[in-house]
Amino acid sequence: MRQRKIKDVEQKLAVHENLLVRDPVAQKGNWRGLFSCGEMAAFPEDVPADRKRLYLEIGCGKGQFITAQAGRDPRGAYVAVEGLISVIYRAVVKAAEAGLTNVRFLPAYIREMDEFFADGELDGIFLNFSDPWPKGRNYKRRLTYEGRLRQYARALAPGGLIRFKTDNEALFAFTEEQIALCAEEAGLEVLALTHDLHASPYAAGSPATEYEDKFVAEGKKIHYVELRKR
Repeated sequence: MRQRKIKDVEQKLAVHENLLVRDPVAQKGNWRGLFSCGEMAAFPEDVPADRKRLYLEIGCGKGQFITAQAGRDPRGAYVAVEGLISVIYRAVVKAAEAGLTNVRFLPAYIREMDEFFADGELDGIFLNFSDPWPKGRNYKRRLTYEGRLRQYARALAPGGLIRFKTDNEALFAFTEEQIALCAEEAGLEVLALTHDLHASPYAAGSPATEYEDKFVAEGKKIHYVELRKR
């Protein structure tokens, strides 16, 4: 879906600087600290550190999913990543208009998880309608390539979740193959899998994205898998 450019987007984004993370490397191992102090504090001081659940969405798009998820889980802390500046601006505005204090936005691409996140730091990772990179030579760029799944597993705490959904049948078939390749070694187990999310009991636990609403309206089925780190 072609994204319309926004005039002076950097200046407009700067208005919401309190929702942005400009130096993610410096936050490695201390992401929860972003949500615990200052005007944007999301947690009361008496909430124990181990109760501050930390979640990551890679490729948040215009923010419909992450704002809905953060809004219904005020005790969770959410980091949303999106490399396209005109797209993440729309997500930031959604969060600001909703008055959310428990979500931060990272305008960047994640190449290596361990560059930004410490081992065991995350409680969950969301991958929603990721780029399928359909050409065979680009398979390592897919966010569910087994090398990336291993990275996610290292960044997750025990019991942490990976939730992936897509309308793309080929990408989902690829994802199933990659899970089979690395799950045992990476310590991942499949908790849920369906080829028709909206006809399953799992839909209630996963707010829809903009793409999802569009595809469902067109009659497309949504594929979904949930993994847990043992």
